[in-house]
Amino acid sequence: MTIPPVVLTLLGINFLVFLAMGALDPSFINALALWPVGTPDQIMTPQGMQRLPSFGVWQLITYGFLHGGFSHIFFNMFGLWMFGSQVEEVWGSRRFLFYYLVCIVGAGIVQLITAAISGGIYPTIGASGAIFGILLAFGMLFPNRPVFLIFFPVPIPAKYMVIGYGLLELWAGVGGIQPGIAHFAHLGGMLFGFLLILHWRKSGRNLPPQWRR
Repeated sequence: MTIPPVVLTLLGINFLVFLAMGALDPSFINALALWPVGTPDQIMTPQGMQRLPSFGVWQLITYGFLHGGFSHIFFNMFGLWMFGSQVEEVWGSRRFLFYYLVCIVGAGIVQLITAAISGGIYPTIGASGAIFGILLAFGMLFPNRPVFLIFFPVPIPAKYMVIGYGLLELWAGVGGIQPGIAHFAHLGGMLFGFLLILHWRKSGRNLPPQWRR
């Protein structure tokens, strides 16, 4: 399958940034992660006082191009390639890129709200919010297309896969399962993606036939 241009570019940028992270100053990397609004200048840790970056608006974009390990970036980029390629082929490159960025920003906004409510002080990184938004778009474009999951050998219609992932993330977020994962940010990517699709559906411009009124 030919990889469309935006997906290919995003794959390249993410992997290049991941490779460069080891050579860049850690303070520079930290400043690109998403920090809660009102993060203190420094906090006490077991190693002593540690200085923290403050929140910056640019972080709502840059955090989505940072990843914390090979498995983190691999599964995100695999999802981008597997589902994003088909979404871009249907929508076109410009609409797909806009959607991707909206999902990243939306996931970041939801994560900021979550951090403000919980009072947590920690950085958020990764493109997972955008990938969950892409999963939603794929499920809406191809609701009955069978999808094979590694841990579940029976094919599942895409619409049920998306619903299942959404419910799983909600359960994990509310229940505090795997606290090191930004579950509500994933849901935020799906939410903002859904709202954007509803807006496009209402406008009816340049949409797939099944989405036009």
